[in-house]
Amino acid sequence: MKLPIYQIDAFASDVFRGNPAAIVPLEQWLEDATMQAIASENNLAETAFFVREPSGWRIRWFTPALEIDLCGHATLASGWLLMEHLKTVSGSVTFASASGPLTVTQADAGRLQLEFPSRPGTPLEPAPALLEGLGARPLETLKARDVMAVFGSEDELLALRPNFDRLADLDTIGIIATAPGRDVDFVSRFFAPRAGINEDPVTGSAHCTLIPYWAKRLGRSSLRARQVSPRGGDLWCALQGERVLIGGHAVLYLEGSIEVPAAVAAARG
Repeated sequence: MKLPIYQIDAFASDVFRGNPAAIVPLEQWLEDATMQAIASENNLAETAFFVREPSGWRIRWFTPALEIDLCGHATLASGWLLMEHLKTVSGSVTFASASGPLTVTQADAGRLQLEFPSRPGTPLEPAPALLEGLGARPLETLKARDVMAVFGSEDELLALRPNFDRLADLDTIGIIATAPGRDVDFVSRFFAPRAGINEDPVTGSAHCTLIPYWAKRLGRSSLRARQVSPRGGDLWCALQGERVLIGGHAVLYLEGSIEVPAAVAAARG
């Protein structure tokens, strides 16, 4: 059984930057174990699968190790694929998901814009595993889905040399590290060793917590952000009530097909 596959660099204008996502459009859902096996074989931060259902589109995301509840870059890439490459829809597309409806809209300057839930963090006493795993003490620590550690400068953020085994001891999907940026409003890094991703290149879902924090701290709703991973990525952000807007570019790197044995590709119905 052949399935189409696309690899798209999200939050990037050029290939080899941003966060690569594998996108596998489906006519009907595969078994969960098959989708997990495909994601593990791809070995990217996320593989997204989407299906057109009677009520619209539905999307799911898998890391190499597990299914997750929300992913920004693979949703941006899926929207780009449907609107810009396949021309299946125009203007915008809304995906049903484990985190509710998620809309991708064509914006200005060739960007796409995600509308995601806002997930503000609440103050948290840093656990020893966090301090030992980061090798530094943050100024503030907050918890939403992920743990967020706030540092004083971009240089401090870049100097972090995480102990991923120790961070994996934390009961959380990911660890966000953030600080004021030198030429953007804020910068971040994202670590998720429990999900099979030591450092994620650009993490859209983390900005569901980053945006409300920095909007409140800086006193404005529109923000520019950068994830300062080795690949790096730029994001145009805004807070709108209980939703966040996350904008960025996407570019196609790979288009092809994968061969899944029929015996393991049985649909769930």
